[in-house]
Amino acid sequence: MPLNPSSTKLSTQLKSNLTKISALVCLCLASTISTQAADWSSTNLQLLNGSGYELGKKDRTILTFENSLGWKYGDNFIFIDVTEPFNEGTSYYSELSPRFSLGKMTGKDMSFGIVKDIMVATTLEMGQGTRGYLVGVGLPLKLPGFAFANVNLYARQSDRDFAADDTDLGGQVTLTWNRPFTLGSTKWNFEGFLDYAFAEKGGSAPKEDNIVAAPRLMLNLGKSLQVGIEQQIWRNKFGVKNVDEDVTQAMVKFTF
Repeated sequence: MPLNPSSTKLSTQLKSNLTKISALVCLCLASTISTQAADWSSTNLQLLNGSGYELGKKDRTILTFENSLGWKYGDNFIFIDVTEPFNEGTSYYSELSPRFSLGKMTGKDMSFGIVKDIMVATTLEMGQGTRGYLVGVGLPLKLPGFAFANVNLYARQSDRDFAADDTDLGGQVTLTWNRPFTLGSTKWNFEGFLDYAFAEKGGSAPKEDNIVAAPRLMLNLGKSLQVGIEQQIWRNKFGVKNVDEDVTQAMVKFTF
């Protein structure tokens, strides 16, 4: 029996709204609880500069604030990018990503294989004229030599001010990692992230499958200061077909 187009559209809208509501509820809980009960916290400032960016100015300077923390029932990560902080045309982008540990909340061992725990993972993306709502499953991994490694599997919904209506519900896989190592007497970190966002069809401005990755190689100059490079890699940047980007950014990082 063929589906009723109206009921199909309603079902899609309901799924999208549930994704947004679930993400926002978790974000509100995290902001009111985790900041008051942090077991540990790490904050850093980064300054990056590169040339060859797509969809905007070719040469850019980016100032980034990052904070990560752990608390009794999970962890939280936030960053704020300020593009061209010292020039005209300043723009902002931020992500807030709390996760909730099912193992810690239930008191049960959720580990299996290299997976240390199962977590409810959420993210709110906030750009100028754009928002993303993500909710799904987080899997912290136990890998030899890594300070941390994570896989997050999300359902995602995008909102854009310039679009007449929303796209359909999509999905995303996010990897994050930090691998410290030594070369002679020097100390290094190989760290970064990779997002694979699946296509979001429908609506007035559909998005293609897209990949963004930012692997970093950082040299530790002391307890708080690191210098190095970050390679920014995009395929179908922002979901725009055939807009690819490869930019090597010089980077300085100061950890509080």
